[in-house]
Amino acid sequence: MLDQLAMNQLKAVLRAGIENNEVAGANMMVIHKGEEIFYHEDGLADIAAGTSIKRDSIFRLYSMTKPVTATAVMMLLERGEIDLFDPVSKFLPGFKGQLVVEGDKLVPAKREVNLQDLLNMTSGLVYPGLGNQAERETDELFKELDRRLFSDSPMTTVELANRLGQAPLAFQPGSAWQYGTNTDVLGAVVEVVSGMSFGQFLQQQIFAPLGMNDTAFWVPEEKRSRLAKTYGDDGKGGLELYLGNNLGINHQLDRSPGFESGGAGLASTIDDSAKFTTMLMNEGSLNGVQILRPRTVRYLRSSTLTDEQQQYFNGWHTLRGHSYGNMMRVITDFGKAGVIGSTGEYGWDGWLGAFFTNCPADDLTFLYMIQKKDAGTMPLTRKLRNIVVSSF
Repeated sequence: MLDQLAMNQLKAVLRAGIENNEVAGANMMVIHKGEEIFYHEDGLADIAAGTSIKRDSIFRLYSMTKPVTATAVMMLLERGEIDLFDPVSKFLPGFKGQLVVEGDKLVPAKREVNLQDLLNMTSGLVYPGLGNQAERETDELFKELDRRLFSDSPMTTVELANRLGQAPLAFQPGSAWQYGTNTDVLGAVVEVVSGMSFGQFLQQQIFAPLGMNDTAFWVPEEKRSRLAKTYGDDGKGGLELYLGNNLGINHQLDRSPGFESGGAGLASTIDDSAKFTTMLMNEGSLNGVQILRPRTVRYLRSSTLTDEQQQYFNGWHTLRGHSYGNMMRVITDFGKAGVIGSTGEYGWDGWLGAFFTNCPADDLTFLYMIQKKDAGTMPLTRKLRNIVVSSF
């Protein structure tokens, strides 16, 4: 149980992180057996204005969007609207006739990328970079996405996905694991299958039923004062304001985007995020509303990599003892993990530091929200979750 000592430790460690300029501010929450047992906020949402982090502060989720997208895919799966072995080209013709980088040449794909490849990050799709041809062409595509962000013809969710399919793959489908743009493509698949925009699907099928009223791909004007500012290291031990756009996301979130990023686009609050994570902990239901069936959730939170694919995931040093599946990390060997945890614990984080972990063995959830450039799961995040998880 989270006793007063542990609560005091959580507050003190976060305060030290703020005073050391690791973060400007944060809020965090612990949920046990479906009940909130701890909430704390500290620091600033806007340093210049002196605005404090509040319970209703809105945070850019970045990759913590991915489990939401995976949930949308699971909804289609259990309804019989898709099969995980469906080729992506069935929904997005840009994925026909793909080529794969092998050394300094391109060769035909041995088989088509399918939906399961996307869910596991084993498709060969990559994020922008300057390495092989797959990364370079993806980089050029995202630069075009950024150039068109505020134009009269912004790139759409489906256009980006089809264009990603036309770029070469970094490896043969299913042969390896690499973090990439798979979830953006899944968002487009949901759009094509459902016949509505990806944002509309999420709103109608997940957010409205769960009461997630502050979660969306953009923030309307009446809520924008609650959107936390983002900060990065200034190179001198302090923090500086970050205003850039990343991965096709308009940082200001001040208009409905053409590209609704299934991998990075959502903004949310800690309370809304808690509704989503609690729904997963309850095996698909919250307050009498069923989003997924229990067996589907058990599949969603499973590690799904083959032994061959796992070898590539093992290169993620801070996720030793973990595997991956359906857009989330999963602890498979807590004795090898670099955190205190339990087998079956799952969750994900985001580029700006939003983080959640669900521990089914302990019926425990930890949520932590910050806005720090290049944060992911920071040492500060691991310190806080270790205090929480070790208490149960």
